[in-house]
Amino acid sequence: MNDTVLAVGLCLASAVAYAAGAVAQERLARAGVARSAKALLGSGVWWWSAGLNAAAALLHAAALRYGPLTLVQPLGALTLVAAVPMGARRAGRRVAATEWRGTLATVAGLGLLLLPASGPAPDDTLTLTEALAVSGATTAVILFLTVVRDPGSGLRHATASGLASAVASALTQTVAVAGGRGGSLLSVRVVAVALLVVVFAVGGMLLSQRAYRGGGLGAPLAVVNLANPLAAAAIGAVLLGERLQGGPAGLVLAGAGALAAARGVLLLTRAPAGPTGGAPARVPAGQPELAVPGGGMPVGSR
Repeated sequence: MNDTVLAVGLCLASAVAYAAGAVAQERLARAGVARSAKALLGSGVWWWSAGLNAAAALLHAAALRYGPLTLVQPLGALTLVAAVPMGARRAGRRVAATEWRGTLATVAGLGLLLLPASGPAPDDTLTLTEALAVSGATTAVILFLTVVRDPGSGLRHATASGLASAVASALTQTVAVAGGRGGSLLSVRVVAVALLVVVFAVGGMLLSQRAYRGGGLGAPLAVVNLANPLAAAAIGAVLLGERLQGGPAGLVLAGAGALAAARGVLLLTRAPAGPTGGAPARVPAGQPELAVPGGGMPVGSR
């Protein structure tokens, strides 16, 4: 199978898993469960969402083994495309016409972005020095974005989450490619980078959980999915030598795709938060539920 096709397939599966986890996290935030670590750790739904995020991360790591950051990261926006109908169903409403238009614009934009981004499988990785430098710089930016907490901090936390996820992806690619070459998985570089992957992956999930408390689902998830590929593309271009294919024509396609995807994301951020019609979401008999706007949500695993 072609490496690009395999990377895209793994990205699609990862996006669906991330979307399901995001919907669960947002519903917990709206129910007030996300206000303390003790409440989260005692919630079956949170552990379910954490499991989904872990599965999505593994699929994403596999995709990075076969595709460059410039290809894999833009596909992360499909998480938003999948999350919108999932969130609407959970809220007991229909998907609005604006949301469908946003979905189509996002998919079309991603298609244009993928054409010049579909390069060969990655063959370069971050050195330990580069990994530590990127990690340190990103940590400083995240602290700057999140040090002040106010009612409008949700989108800043979403931006920080996108940056953390982008760095986790870049570091994951280093582990995946280095290991795939038959190198030692217990070398100092691979072990150190793997530990940084865990830190940034978990940090990205917790930051997104914090973002959902004040911004609903659409807007924070949209910001995460814009910040993530932009940061990853910068890392890929500056440190890994990744380039868009096709010369000037490729740049034009990428620009048009970026505009279309941005338009789609903006439309998707306007998703209504409450029911607008249709039957409320049902909870399987015998399962407790969270009292959240728009319908109950099972506390235990599905």
